[in-house]
Amino acid sequence: MIKLNLKNLLFSVSSVVRMLTLCTSFLVLNADDRPNILWIYVEDTSPYFGCYGDELNKGYTPVVDSLAAKGVLFERCYMPAPVCSATRSAMIFGVMQTTTGTHQHRSSRNFKKGGPVAKNLYQVPGKYKAIPQLMMEAGYHTFNNGKDDYNFTYDRAKLYSSGQPKGYKYPNNGSKVLKGKGSWNDRSEKSPPWFGQIQLKGGKGGSKRLPKEHVLKHGDSPLPPYFPDTDIFNVSWTHHWNTCRQTDLDVAKIIDSLKADGEFENTIIFFFSDHGDNFSLRHKQFCYEGGVHVPLIIYGDHPSIVKGAVRPEIMTALDIGATTLGLANLELPEYLDGQDLFDKNYQKQKYVISARDRCDFTIDRIRTVRSESYRYIKNFKTDRPLLQAQYRDGQATMKELKRLHADGKLDAKVGEMFFGKRPPEELYDMANDPHQMNNLASSSRYESVLIKHRKVLEDWIIETDDKGQYPESDAEMLTQLQFWKQKCVNPEYDKYKVMLSKGVSK
Repeated sequence: MIKLNLKNLLFSVSSVVRMLTLCTSFLVLNADDRPNILWIYVEDTSPYFGCYGDELNKGYTPVVDSLAAKGVLFERCYMPAPVCSATRSAMIFGVMQTTTGTHQHRSSRNFKKGGPVAKNLYQVPGKYKAIPQLMMEAGYHTFNNGKDDYNFTYDRAKLYSSGQPKGYKYPNNGSKVLKGKGSWNDRSEKSPPWFGQIQLKGGKGGSKRLPKEHVLKHGDSPLPPYFPDTDIFNVSWTHHWNTCRQTDLDVAKIIDSLKADGEFENTIIFFFSDHGDNFSLRHKQFCYEGGVHVPLIIYGDHPSIVKGAVRPEIMTALDIGATTLGLANLELPEYLDGQDLFDKNYQKQKYVISARDRCDFTIDRIRTVRSESYRYIKNFKTDRPLLQAQYRDGQATMKELKRLHADGKLDAKVGEMFFGKRPPEELYDMANDPHQMNNLASSSRYESVLIKHRKVLEDWIIETDDKGQYPESDAEMLTQLQFWKQKCVNPEYDKYKVMLSKGVSK
């Protein structure tokens, strides 16, 4: 008669279970039924959709609303930056752009073949791998249909399986922004699952394809209190609601294509924007709510995606990369700043940080901390007003704002906000002051709140070695000066103007 040792038996059973679990995980990881994952990456778009409770667009964004109704809607998703290239550089790694050194907008570009940056293109430290690169290495077909807009040099073939721009050559082809034309249909007949990015124009687009009866007229959307109530501002402000309606039609086309090609049922869709609407003044390129708050909807037939769920917590958009890897059953690198939103160990964030640095020729440094109830902003360049020289100077709204200010017709508080001395710190009670009009930083009543948020930012700068605290390289500054020329009026350029006058260009 065989005697069984209970302790050894239990050990053996548990060992078998672990082996089966590992085998099962391996099979899932390598199975052909792994989900396709699509990022619908919209430009310059705030969450002005019906599913986000926007009264003006209720009933006018049915496709996006349907994705939300059948997927998961995230109410308070915040981008790492309020401008495209810095955000895209962070999102593609799942790491803050200020950590990887890709925080300066449109940096490390070979604007001109043979230009001063040609031999000084920035490469992200080797320990970081882009999300599509990780997907490709795991057997996914990858593509980007739209601009990359990354602030570093890279071998595009290591990120994307198909859709290389015409004439593309590593390390670059002299282009400002590389644009891919990939598709899920680029795969062979017996192909693996795919990960793709499709860009939509969003707030940068128009509304000419909308039925006339669906086009909002200027003045239909109330202006926030920091804008003057003029025709020019009303037309520009209302335009964004129309672009959201147009975006809905564009999303419908993508879904129709997925269905026509038999790809829809096994595809998980992420719908989000690179930053807030492009109205610019206190929105795009700025660290207020309008600059970094974006829509995020995740749709798909997957056990983790609970139909109709709404997630109200504050979160960083860097979670998108981690969640993408998680849904593909891939191991998450330790360096990620985001988390898998559907992981059972997901920890809700107490604070979400976003950052703005140089944008084109305009040198600035702003950091912001979003908590459950407050937004804290730290302005490092207090020697210049909020609206210093910038790319939007030729826009009708900017000209109108300057004219009203010069004529003394601009509200005094608004004038101080845009043209006055910039405060080193700003603090806003988001529940009671959603437009961020009343800066509480100097109020003794909120001193403890201010100190807490200030400490969070100070610790973060040290812990992450925020690269914004260091000056840009001479090669990069010379490149920007040679490209933008007389538009470079910030004092940081003075040194380089002297260098160019002496014939130093590299």
